[in-house]
Amino acid sequence: MAGGRCGPLWTALLVAWVAALAAAEGPEQALVPAEPSRVQPMTASNWTLVMEGEWMLKFYAPWCPSCQQTDSEWETFAKNGETLQISVGKVDVIQEPGLSGRFFVTTLPAFFHAKDGIFRRYRGPGIFEDLQNYILEKKWQSVEPLTGWKSPASLTMSGMAGLFSISGKIWHLHNYFTVTLGIPAWCSYVFFIIATLVFGLLMGLVLVVISECFYVPLPRNSSEHSEQNQRSEEAQGAEQLQDAEEEKDDSNEEENKDSLLDDEEEKEDLGDEDEAEEEEEVDSVAGGVEEERSDANDQGSLTEASVAQEEAAEDSLRQRKSQHANKAL
Repeated sequence: MAGGRCGPLWTALLVAWVAALAAAEGPEQALVPAEPSRVQPMTASNWTLVMEGEWMLKFYAPWCPSCQQTDSEWETFAKNGETLQISVGKVDVIQEPGLSGRFFVTTLPAFFHAKDGIFRRYRGPGIFEDLQNYILEKKWQSVEPLTGWKSPASLTMSGMAGLFSISGKIWHLHNYFTVTLGIPAWCSYVFFIIATLVFGLLMGLVLVVISECFYVPLPRNSSEHSEQNQRSEEAQGAEQLQDAEEEKDDSNEEENKDSLLDDEEEKEDLGDEDEAEEEEEVDSVAGGVEEERSDANDQGSLTEASVAQEEAAEDSLRQRKSQHANKAL
């Protein structure tokens, strides 16, 4: 009986002793600090650190499964950062929507390489070996950099960061209304619509007030004087146009007169040529008649036929001279 009673007692004492040892070792294990992460979180206030030196950045979201699969590889890559002489950072797009807009992140996870302020997109897998080879072999030199307006440091992308920041704040406010306060989603949408309209009206009122403050109205005397000057300028312009038209008309009339004189001179020249030709014909006919007469005198007699021919020739000469006189008139 005594042995049977001692067995459970010894068992209870053994269990109590083990529990006491576990309780004693627990605080010691809790005091052991966990290894700190070598990945530096980047925010809107410290992102300019990547403008100096060489960096690798990872954009992720806590709910993204693909991002969670690369967390351990990214930590291993960060631990070897001193060996590779590179700094490693990460950006939570939920907490930092402005940075996601500045780098124009559209897919997750997204990786970027930065070297002295020049950014390149890394599109390889987020595995430690690939990341290490990308840095050691300097494969980033064959990648086209983000320059111009695409650069995260440009003014355009700064504006994009502001828009993304506003959208992120609106999204957080919407979640606060619907999740924390339990307001229906349609009520939140109505609130944002009304707020947008009111904000637009206020901005328009501010612009009107600013324009009224900086706009200096002209006095009436100056306005009347300006109107008179404008009218006088218009009258001068009309007079100049009239003068130009009159000059054009005068030049056209002179040209017409010159053309008419040229035509008349040409007609006179043609008439002179015709007269000369007729005179030559008359002379030739007269010469022929005289020759016939001389021949007839030499022969001693003139026939009636020759006399008739002479009279016909003289009549034709007279008709031509009369026609020529009529043309000259």
